[in-house]
Amino acid sequence: MQTNKIAILGSTGSIGIQALEVIATNPDRYSASVLTANNNVDLLISQAKQYLPDTVIIGNKRHYQKVFDALNPLDITVYAGEESIEQIVELPLCDTVLVAMVGFSGVKPTLSALRHGKKIALANKESMVVAGEILVREATLYRGVILPIDSEHSAIFQCLNGEYGNEIERLIITGSGGPFRGMTSDLLEKATPEQALKHPTWNMGTKITIDSATLMNKGLEAIEAKWLFGVAPSKIEVLIHPQSIIHSLVQFQDGSIKAQLGLPNMKLPIAYALSYPERILSYDKRFDFNDYQQFTFEQPDLKTFRCLPLALEAMNKGGNMPCILNAANEEAIYAFLKGEISFTDIASVIEKCMEKINFEINITVDNIVETDRQTRIFCNELIIKLKKK
Repeated sequence: MQTNKIAILGSTGSIGIQALEVIATNPDRYSASVLTANNNVDLLISQAKQYLPDTVIIGNKRHYQKVFDALNPLDITVYAGEESIEQIVELPLCDTVLVAMVGFSGVKPTLSALRHGKKIALANKESMVVAGEILVREATLYRGVILPIDSEHSAIFQCLNGEYGNEIERLIITGSGGPFRGMTSDLLEKATPEQALKHPTWNMGTKITIDSATLMNKGLEAIEAKWLFGVAPSKIEVLIHPQSIIHSLVQFQDGSIKAQLGLPNMKLPIAYALSYPERILSYDKRFDFNDYQQFTFEQPDLKTFRCLPLALEAMNKGGNMPCILNAANEEAIYAFLKGEISFTDIASVIEKCMEKINFEINITVDNIVETDRQTRIFCNELIIKLKKK
């Protein structure tokens, strides 16, 4: 069996680390041909020494020499810079590109890979949020494939298998509700980064964990689902499911609902994206109904968790509005983590950016890059004003 050569963009993050574990347990199927990171030099070097990829790329050029010196004796090619990441995915060096980079940075490499007909295993939801219309169009034009790694979108994808041509009535995206479920706005105003990072059921990276605390994650997932599955926004719903066992559901026009269940473990959706249409053997713990006496569900609190309705508004408006939402969200999160703004300021900053940044209905790569730039500048001006209060 010829191994599937995988480029992992963002190998030192939570998804990248788990993807390497999936590869390690299936060495006859997969090999890590390219590993990239932005700043986590020591872990990147350690991963390269263990998995011996053909190429390693460090996004931050200041770290190039350290990585080169460490890996040169192993005959591993080392590059640096974002441009190198965009270029490497175009080469026959990889069959599948697993995009696990954080935020807007994943857009251009994903586009480059699609334009060369590559299979994309997508964990970077922000790429689909800001450029979903472009990515879907390019995938069709160049016969690229996009397979979701997000647990919610993987669940929907699995539920849709065998349902080609059957009308979808609803996509129901589930979420745990995060660490602040049930809290009031007054309490949220005093929430600390440490509290926000204590997710009740999932072990995830910093940015996505804060998104889960604000419920922005569910809004971003709704926008992503719109493009991945070609469904109108009116057919997409968000439902809070604290146990995090039902990862999402699909209801069809006959009233039937299909759901995908499993323990909160990202290795399953990672493996499914890499192996599709096959399912490969996993040795991870299995879900046992005896451990869960009941499943509960509730509607999200849209008044308290204002990021979710802002995201749904951006989804409905379309154009570059999701790009504005995403850029403002990223900057606001970083400011919150640094103690510069409060937890509730995150939504306020995003809302002001959505009101003030120029709206464009038609998007191109150039104008979403410019929208992203303008939004971040304006957003940081707002953050400076909040810091002075």
